[in-house]
Amino acid sequence: MIAHLRGKLLAKHPNQVIVETSGVGYDVTITVPTFSDLPETGTEVALHIHTHVREDALALYGFLRSSEKLLFEKLITVSGIGPKLAITILSGMPADEMVRSIRGNDVARLTRIPGIGKKTAERMVLELRDKLPEAGTPAAPTATPLSPIEDDVLSALLNLGYQRPAAEKTLAAVSQDGSAKSFDQMFRAVLGRLSK
Repeated sequence: MIAHLRGKLLAKHPNQVIVETSGVGYDVTITVPTFSDLPETGTEVALHIHTHVREDALALYGFLRSSEKLLFEKLITVSGIGPKLAITILSGMPADEMVRSIRGNDVARLTRIPGIGKKTAERMVLELRDKLPEAGTPAAPTATPLSPIEDDVLSALLNLGYQRPAAEKTLAAVSQDGSAKSFDQMFRAVLGRLSK
């Protein structure tokens, strides 16, 4: 799975970018807020990636902020919300405002987002209210940005079924001690601590 992409920004549009890494151009779907904050084409860009695999397609969804990627991944767990609608939702309302609306049971505000009806808004509130950080408190991922190796280690741990908070906390501890330099060393060190 691709979890992070760093490379040259070849093209950008309000809902899509093409990022070249090692001679390969990746077509990545993005949100409007991500588009607004992108650097000029031809410069280097780093995106947090969610890889979505279906029987007939493999799609990449990119975010400049890991907190936005986390919110996207929470949204697609709601029944009736797929990746395309989640991108639309994140483009239709600032992430912190959406978190406040969901936690505050503000269905009327959520239905102002294009493509969101009353039933979908109610499901978002019901299924996500207790899974989102309180507005004003920074979510764990917004702490210090992860290095590409740390990002890969975290992705591998999540794919193995470890809970994000425990994986992030242990990864931070291993990173601070500084003895693990490569992916292998860091991954083994974090796994060792998590399995104690």
